[in-house]
Amino acid sequence: MLSPMIHVVALFLSLAFQLLGSERPNFVFVLGDDINRDNLGCYGGGVTCRTPHLDRLAADGVRFAKAYTSVAMCAPFRQELFSGRTPWRTRTFLNHSKSTGETRSLPHYLKPLGYRVALLGKTHIGPKSCYPFEYLGDTNDNAVFLKKATAFIRSCQQESVPFCLMIASHDAHSPFTNGDASAYPPGQLKIPPYWIDTPELRQALPPYLAEVSNFDALVGKVREFLDQSELAPNSFLFVCTEQGSQFPFAKWTCFDNGLHTGLLAYAPGRIPRGHVSDELFWMCDLAPTLLELAGGTINPAAFDGRSQAANLRGEKARVHDHVFGAFSNKGIIDNQDRIFPIRCVRDRRYSLIWSPATKSITSNVTLTGALARLKAGAETRESKAVHPAESWVVANRPQDPLVRKLFHRPEFALYDLEKDPYELTNLADDPAHAGHLARLKTALMDHLRKHGDDDPVKTEHALTKKN
Repeated sequence: MLSPMIHVVALFLSLAFQLLGSERPNFVFVLGDDINRDNLGCYGGGVTCRTPHLDRLAADGVRFAKAYTSVAMCAPFRQELFSGRTPWRTRTFLNHSKSTGETRSLPHYLKPLGYRVALLGKTHIGPKSCYPFEYLGDTNDNAVFLKKATAFIRSCQQESVPFCLMIASHDAHSPFTNGDASAYPPGQLKIPPYWIDTPELRQALPPYLAEVSNFDALVGKVREFLDQSELAPNSFLFVCTEQGSQFPFAKWTCFDNGLHTGLLAYAPGRIPRGHVSDELFWMCDLAPTLLELAGGTINPAAFDGRSQAANLRGEKARVHDHVFGAFSNKGIIDNQDRIFPIRCVRDRRYSLIWSPATKSITSNVTLTGALARLKAGAETRESKAVHPAESWVVANRPQDPLVRKLFHRPEFALYDLEKDPYELTNLADDPAHAGHLARLKTALMDHLRKHGDDDPVKTEHALTKKN
């Protein structure tokens, strides 16, 4: 028979384990800036970049293979990520735009649960009433990132409070100033088939790839701190590449390299090692996912996204049948007037892109030089190109399908992402795919009508950065 003292010890241990089990987890989210997910070794398919820490994180955690954002621009992406709402709700279709006043975000949901919620690095969100983070300042230096991040985490430990820390790097947003570009000799790069291989493209890529590697190094340091401080077992580390790069067919588009983001998660003992989730993950899913993991109550009406906690645990839970995307050409640096909205829908295999203003020409700051040369004619093709897209025209390839794809978009483009991951073959006019076209058109139009966006040209005319 057990003594009373042993009973007391046993009861104490039982209560201690219950408290440990109910302890709210910490969250650290490291966000890149304009990084093609296919530059990461663990995703592959694009220009190979050395990302050993990200590859190891994928091997030790969960990699989301079908994670998408709604808009491939910085401000809309971040406001979707933090709020759990798409731009159709926050009205942040334009870059540098701010959310509508009723928008709520992670601080609103996690602070009532006892969390400190902080943002370190790039912001590009607003107004502050919608995003009331503890703002820890900005930097473009990995050492400063780590110093400020660890100071915040240690202060939370001293207060015995859980924390959510968003670390927003500037890698790899131009101008490219971090990392070692010499690690990527231009002649040794393998150019993927969604780009035209020119010397200008090869010269432009190494500084960008160096910043991807610099971002990888930051992730490695953050993980090392969590592991060595013994915080990892009660913490979730997420890493995301943001939208695609500033090279053609990525950022500022609805192509797969624009909206398809790299997303990794690491939480030893809480989520499986080496799991790949093939379920659709919409970036507005992050906020409700963190809320569920924190033990909060989700009000579905507060979010456009849905919790992905089950898929994070390695289950196969269908959260979405479709995810939707948008692009608004208005107000991108050198363009204040061109109206060329794009809308799209994806399921697990197909992508449908709708460009209703087909009589116009799409363009943005990275394409302006190429467009000018096309309009001017062959006599301008002898002078030096400034941007990779411009070099495609200079190389006397104005009729190349990829050059035409830059500016002349069909009204509907249907791509089979399983057989054609680079979106090179439009199947919209293929009778064999008529059923897929009709099904996705219906899903897209239903979504747009629901949000008052069934006439995207009208929507874009009405948009302003002030909302």
